[in-house]
Amino acid sequence: MPLKDRVAIITGAARGIGRACAERFLAAGAAGVVLADIDAAAATAAAVQMDPGGERALAVQVDLTRRDEVEGMVETTLAKFGDLDILVNNAGIAGSPGGLEEHGEEALDEIFAVNVKGPWFTCAAVHPHFLEKGYGRIVNIASIAGKEGNPGLVPYSMTKAALIGMTKAYAKEVATGGILVNSIAPAVIETEILSQVSDEVKEYMISKIPMGRVGQPGEVAELALFLASESCSFSTGFCYDISGGRATY
Repeated sequence: MPLKDRVAIITGAARGIGRACAERFLAAGAAGVVLADIDAAAATAAAVQMDPGGERALAVQVDLTRRDEVEGMVETTLAKFGDLDILVNNAGIAGSPGGLEEHGEEALDEIFAVNVKGPWFTCAAVHPHFLEKGYGRIVNIASIAGKEGNPGLVPYSMTKAALIGMTKAYAKEVATGGILVNSIAPAVIETEILSQVSDEVKEYMISKIPMGRVGQPGEVAELALFLASESCSFSTGFCYDISGGRATY
């Protein structure tokens, strides 16, 4: 039970990779898992399905672009479970597909608000608690697009590169405080976010994967579990690929 007595917040946990992480963390013995999502109904349904009694799973509605709501999410977690050990920054949006010149400032601001400001707000919100207890695990779900770039998804690629950069810098700031910060760069994973990209972009991304298939949310959850556990003890500031062989560096 690698997460026995541990409490985690997972953003974007109503579906996809976030939901898979929540299920895996509960199976690994977590004392509490907060399913944080802007879609309250979906998050609640997922939490009830995983934990009908509501003792270990809690759905919290949160708009990650609002710092006050993010801070409230952390307060709610501490009030319910009395502790907090793990943060998984999974929530993100792909934005509309198209060439660089097709994206307006408003669209750019929206994707940066969710994919960059959101994780920054959550890290800032958990930082005092993690620092005080001398322990914390942060897992940022980035993307292979942040390392290689995907044509037709310039804003998304930019934000995921920013998240990887934040991971590296923040990890160095807290390396001696017992707080480990790592990121994961998945290639194409079979989630609802795929509906936000065109068939052309999807086919391009799959064609780059030597295994010739998309990944599954549960496969990402297994890697997230290791990075969120005490087993991860001497690795921080790194970006782990889970890309079916697309990236080997």
